[in-house]
Amino acid sequence: MINRRSLITSALATGAAGALLPGHALADAVQEATGASFPDGFLWGAATAAHQVEGNNLNADLWVIENVPNTIFAERSGDATNSFDLWPVDLDLVKSMGLNTYRFSLEWARIEPDKGHFSRAMLDHYRAMIEGCRARGLKPVVTFNHFTTPRWFAAQGGWHNPESPALFARFCDRAAKHLASGIALALTLNEPNLAGLIGEILPPQLLAGDRATQEAAAKQLGVPKYSPGVALYVPEAKTYRANMMEAHRRGVAAIKAVRSDLEVGVSLALLDDQAAGKNSIRDRMRERYYGEWLRLAAETCDFIGVQNYERKIWDDKGPLPPAAGARLNTAGDEVWAGSLAGAVRYAWEATRLPVYVTEHGVNSDDDTLRQWLIPAALADLKRVMDEGVPVRGYIHWSLIDNFEWGFGYRYRFGLHSFDRETFKRTAKPSARVLGAIARRNAV
Repeated sequence: MINRRSLITSALATGAAGALLPGHALADAVQEATGASFPDGFLWGAATAAHQVEGNNLNADLWVIENVPNTIFAERSGDATNSFDLWPVDLDLVKSMGLNTYRFSLEWARIEPDKGHFSRAMLDHYRAMIEGCRARGLKPVVTFNHFTTPRWFAAQGGWHNPESPALFARFCDRAAKHLASGIALALTLNEPNLAGLIGEILPPQLLAGDRATQEAAAKQLGVPKYSPGVALYVPEAKTYRANMMEAHRRGVAAIKAVRSDLEVGVSLALLDDQAAGKNSIRDRMRERYYGEWLRLAAETCDFIGVQNYERKIWDDKGPLPPAAGARLNTAGDEVWAGSLAGAVRYAWEATRLPVYVTEHGVNSDDDTLRQWLIPAALADLKRVMDEGVPVRGYIHWSLIDNFEWGFGYRYRFGLHSFDRETFKRTAKPSARVLGAIARRNAV
């Protein structure tokens, strides 16, 4: 009997070697090898986040950070991809790929630009996006907060402030009353499990630079503490995290009070953590990075959103470096196709909640890496599903190359590139690869 796994490996290795099949041909080859059909109604999507694509988000906490003298940010977001105006173009991209889902976020700073002042015009803007999705046959998956907060919120201490959970719940209430009727799935927060932890795994100079940038912003605004939603330096991490957890609880309740049948979850950043050797610290690190949020999700959510980009192999001292010959992304981290399936399995085992992959992709200028990763990762994901893990959708990050926070526009995750002068979007071959899989609902 022909080994189907060998056929997959052979087809994908052809791509990795550089003689990559066209998107449709690659998808056809993998489909012939696996016959791995996904369930009816499976969500196939691409994702963006408001601050990263909309542009000119003047009232956001990060606008101050990006523009303060000697900022740690490589460049300002500026016009971004001009998606605040070009969102219909972006929806057409999603539709033309053959996908059925678009994940995007509400920008709290636009909806509540001053504390207690809610903009009807901005709420109508996001309602138009939701209606635009529906008109194109796309399911809108809406994140209520994707990192950025209003500058007034950051200027009163951000998530350090004891008032922050109530303020977030009020925002969720107002937004849900205007928008919830058209939303397919809602997420309260994006990757809140990183808060207060991500800085410890980065070079010390980055943490010091972020602290200096925050202090410069506080001085400029004449406030004692300026704490943005995208932060490496978090001075009171325990308080910050506790307030975010309570904000999630209250946010879920506020959304459900408006529309009880709307499924609400939270997206978490999950590595595929693997143990190596005796006395591996893998389980200790899992508890540190995910434990409290996985338990909270199991208690409060209808589903769990999994966001995965890599694996970490832990021995008794720390993470091992990538093996010789491993595929690497722009940042030098390993790209391993099985990491998505591993992270999804762990999320399911920890929560027993249905899973949506709300982000997965690769930071690379080499699109052949993306073309290899998408079908390879999905083939592994389907095997986990066949073993009983209830995965209901796959949403790729990202629809367009965009503003990647402190790294500016240097890191590229997009299925489409864009011209920073004209804003013209151009599909990469990987867009055809994902689209072909989505159209046939099979790897």
